[in-house]
Formats: sequence, C-alpha cells, structure tokens
Amino acid sequence: MSIAERLRSRGLSPKKRFGQNFLVDVSASRAIAEAATTPPGGTVLEIGPGLGALTRPLLERAAKIVAVERDRDLVPLLAAELEAPIAEGRLSILEADALTVDWAAELVGPRPHVLAGNLPYQITGALLERATGLADRIDRAVFMVQAEVADRLLAPPGSKTYGALSVFVQAAFDVKRLLTVRGGAFYPRPDVDSAVVVLSPHRPPRAKETESFREAVRAAFGARRKTLRNAWRSLYGWSKDELEAHAAEAGISLDARGETLAVEDFARIAAKKR
Repeated sequence: MSIAERLRSRGLSPKKRFGQNFLVDVSASRAIAEAATTPPGGTVLEIGPGLGALTRPLLERAAKIVAVERDRDLVPLLAAELEAPIAEGRLSILEADALTVDWAAELVGPRPHVLAGNLPYQITGALLERATGLADRIDRAVFMVQAEVADRLLAPPGSKTYGALSVFVQAAFDVKRLLTVRGGAFYPRPDVDSAVVVLSPHRPPRAKETESFREAVRAAFGARRKTLRNAWRSLYGWSKDELEAHAAEAGISLDARGETLAVEDFARIAAKKR
C-alpha cells in the first residue's frame, strides 16, 4: 500500500504546517539508516519518523530507537504497524515537539548515540542549533535537509553560501554530504531537491560556542557587505582603538568581510572579550 493510500485509509493527508514530505525512496532510507548505524547497534534518536520509512531500516541495525513525532494523527498509525519492536523495548515513540524534547535525556542506551531524521524545512535551522549544542554528547548526526541548506553547511570561507550557519555547525562538526535526493523521492513531491549530510563531532570542537563567539559571528554576517571594521564597530562595547588592537592581536584584518573568516578566526576574536 502506498503512503497516499495509507494516509487516505485513515482519513489523513500531508500537513503543510508540519512540512510533511514523506520519504518513499527505499534506497535512500537504507543509505541513511546505514550511515546512522555503522557499526550496527547503538541508540538512535529519530526526529520526525512520519510513517516509518527510516524507522524500519533503522530497526534492522540499531539496538534502540527513540522516535519523536509531533503529529498526533501519525503516532497511533506508526505504533500499530511497529507493535513488535515496541513490545520488545527496542522502539519507543514520543508524541512531542522535537524542538522542546530533552534529546540528551532520551539518548539513554548503548553507544554510539546518534541523531537522525528528515528535518522539516521550517525548523531545520533550530534543529541544527540544538544538534550543535549536543555535539559533545553524541557520536554522529545524519540528517536529510534541503540541498541549499547542505550547501551552506559545507561551504568554505569566502564562498557565496558561507554564513553564520556554516560557522556554527562547522565549529562543532565535520560535515560530509552522503547523497543527493531528488524531489521524486518524496510524497508529496517538493519543489526542491534534498541532501543527506553526516555530521561527525570534532573532538575537541574547533571553537567553543560561547555567547561571545555567537555575538561575533552574528554581527559579521548581519552586515555581510560591510567590512569587519564597520560590522564590529559596537562589538562587546569596545572602542574603535580597542577593536583595532584586539583584531591585530587575533591576526584579523578589519578591512576583510565576515564571510572570509574561518571558524578559528571568530574564536580568536571572541577570546579577547574579558
């Protein structure tokens, strides 16, 4: 039975407010599951299982899965279809918002501890922010995101797609593109392509995401066309002379623009705040 038929049999349809585009490509699902569970075993927190396209191949390889689903209409459907692994204690389904669930508290079980899921576009940035905050406590994250988001996550300094999201994620993770997934792999079909990215935590991180670090990054990219001299003119309440001195000590030219700086450059300027 197709996804459309399964939904119709319950009087349901995809919900735009939840950004529901269900993955129907079996090979893509298996590739994501394999990336999330190599070596086999471990505990996976799955974000947005939907109708279980990824949950099923994950169950073939993971020791334990906690699936967080916001749509209350899908939870009983998924629970009925996956009754056996739930009874065995290998799968638990939480009806909850992935933005508010305590991910660390749910990732209790054998390692590796992995985050996985097809991220809704509307909240992709917020979910990635939560993942970076948990980087020191997980072993991997495997996410399906829109292709343009994957480009931003992978972008090097100086490129057009390099921005604040690139810096924050690259500070915490090594980012790899696993595969591109075309629109036809989903129901309903989206207007854009997607990509699967594998995020592996840096040990230690390239930069500690302190408030000072975040402030420097956001100021630099909030005024993208300006030089750092202008973008950072009120940074940390420094005077013009203090900014000049601290930037020189950090080896940063204030005539440069924010998109040319590497993660470590932002870390060095942030470290100058006392």
